[in-house]
Amino acid sequence: MKGLSKDSATWLEVGEEAAGQRIDNFLLRVCKGVPKSHVYRILRSGEVRVNKGRIGPDYRLNIGDAVRVPPIRVAEKSSQAAVPAREFDQVFEDEALLIIDKPAGVAVHGGSGVSFGVIEQLRRQRPEARLLELAHRLDRETSGLLIVAKKRAALTRLHDMFRDGGINKHYFALVKGRWKNVLQHVRLPLLKYLNGEGERRVSVSDEGKDAHSIVRLMARWENFSLVDVELKTGRTHQIRVHLTHLGFPLAGDDKYGDFPLNRELQKAGLKRMFLHAARLSFQHPLTGSEMSLKAPLPRELHDFLLRLGRNETQDFGERDFVETL
Repeated sequence: MKGLSKDSATWLEVGEEAAGQRIDNFLLRVCKGVPKSHVYRILRSGEVRVNKGRIGPDYRLNIGDAVRVPPIRVAEKSSQAAVPAREFDQVFEDEALLIIDKPAGVAVHGGSGVSFGVIEQLRRQRPEARLLELAHRLDRETSGLLIVAKKRAALTRLHDMFRDGGINKHYFALVKGRWKNVLQHVRLPLLKYLNGEGERRVSVSDEGKDAHSIVRLMARWENFSLVDVELKTGRTHQIRVHLTHLGFPLAGDDKYGDFPLNRELQKAGLKRMFLHAARLSFQHPLTGSEMSLKAPLPRELHDFLLRLGRNETQDFGERDFVETL
């Protein structure tokens, strides 16, 4: 943050954009280039003060708080210059929220081998914005609706709503196989782990956290099914792991899918995972007004369904439904 110094302590006044934020997260945001371990060390040592008093890492800031940041060494090089500004297709925007239609192939944030993502590009494109924070996540290869908060109060409320099931989320997924049930509840606990290469993976396990998906059949062909998946919980890779565990891997999924099939699908024109965050409905976090948002199926997925319909017999769903997606 502008104003931080490596030679003397800096006092920062908390504004509306940081009200309600934990002090550790606030410091991680303003101390660009400072290792996370160092931020927690200065917190534990008492070098960080709020209103001249010592606080713990879980202290939540209030408007008008005076935060003392001790002398710190900020990395000389900033990755910000390397982040290209980018505009994304907007679905909705007001003073509290920005909702975009994220394309596939773009991470929502930097990290894990990715230099930057949607949020860094948005911040670069909108340098005047006081706050831009992700309210939730989408996998890199998943397209569709992504909520970005522009006010701290909206972000805090959205986090509560996601945790408590106050946001209705629907995804469209194309799976290998013939899904039978028109409506099916999938309740299978999910456990995170690291594979032999150190990559994050998720599996169905009794030791995992509860996970609930509602699957509705939209259309079915000889070898594929299109389903609408409503998430009642938001576990990592939930849709991909639930459907693969049941024997219906997502078309194009490079982590849990049918890899020989994926190679054939690439030749047929599907060069990404077929998973799209299509609909969101919730109450506006600040005004309480009802919101219902849609993101149309991306062109590459739409065209693949049309090709599928020409090559395979459809035995469930409206014949012209693809045009409505």
